[in-house]
Amino acid sequence: MSDLIEGFLGKSVEGKKSRLPAKLDFVQSATGLFLGLFMWGHMFFVSTILISKDAMYTVSKFFEGSAFFDEPKPILVSGVVLFVFIVFIVHAAMGMRKLPINFRQWQVYRTHMKMMKHDETSMWFIQAFTGFAMFFLGSAHLFLMLTQPETIDPYGSGDRMVTMWPFYILLLLAVEFHGSIGLYRLCIKWGWFEGSDAKVTRKNLKKAKWAITVFFLALGLLTLVAYLKVGLDHRENAGERYHPSAVTKIIEDIKVGS
Repeated sequence: MSDLIEGFLGKSVEGKKSRLPAKLDFVQSATGLFLGLFMWGHMFFVSTILISKDAMYTVSKFFEGSAFFDEPKPILVSGVVLFVFIVFIVHAAMGMRKLPINFRQWQVYRTHMKMMKHDETSMWFIQAFTGFAMFFLGSAHLFLMLTQPETIDPYGSGDRMVTMWPFYILLLLAVEFHGSIGLYRLCIKWGWFEGSDAKVTRKNLKKAKWAITVFFLALGLLTLVAYLKVGLDHRENAGERYHPSAVTKIIEDIKVGS
């Protein structure tokens, strides 16, 4: 009966409100923080292609356990991707609670946004829109990495970029805008880096947010172009796996000797 009363009034029979929304907010914040920091690390990992193909290959094989096993094990990457996928789905489910669920709610929000002309309100809309896009784009990318971890090398990633570059540009834009706004809103919500003057803190955090957005967008676009170049140079042998320069030289020497 108490659950029924709380369902109608939003309060328990003791007059207390449920703590569940606050707990769900915490889960949303925690999963968002994890995914945001993961994406920063992921961006630095994939951008090693800007150093060299060998550098990217070395890092990818490290995540396959090459430092601990005689042979790399792509299944380790699948395990990490599966965990990230689960966190991703949980975060999306938590975020969906706050989206307008009918036209009337959307109309109220749109009117509020136009009337207030407030940066925070506008950023929430960008975050909601990019989050909706990421649910489909991010899920597709994670599924590819989950089922084809052995293709994560300079040639495999380059081949993918040749055929899917529009997809990855959209994913990059969605991830960077959603992630940077999300981390900014986390700082505001939980009072991180809060100084004596809240207005000054918010202004500084906003500058940092835009600086981070520009940095990772530039890094991401340069990385996409690098993979696209690798893929175009390699398109005659699409599907072939990459071998480090030292291994390639040994193979060529063997061929010459024979």
